[in-house]
Amino acid sequence: MPVTTRENIPTPAVPPGVPLRLAPAAPSLWRVMDRSGRVIGHLQALAAAGGVRFRARRFHPPSRSFRDLGEFWSVTDALDCVRFAR
Repeated sequence: MPVTTRENIPTPAVPPGVPLRLAPAAPSLWRVMDRSGRVIGHLQALAAAGGVRFRARRFHPPSRSFRDLGEFWSVTDALDCVRFAR
């Protein structure tokens, strides 16, 4: 199982045309915000054999908690997962 990196990884770039922003929350952890600035999830960098993976987590309002959606090699895939998960 991957572990959170101890390094201070720079904020990943949000792909052009994706209506999300990232804001640092902790080392290797970013808040994913929609256009209005509402936090909809988290993106977490994880050390893995072969590089860095990104864990996508989406906020679930009824339970007032975050749910893991998966781990991805691509920032774009992780952000798409947060963006389109309901």
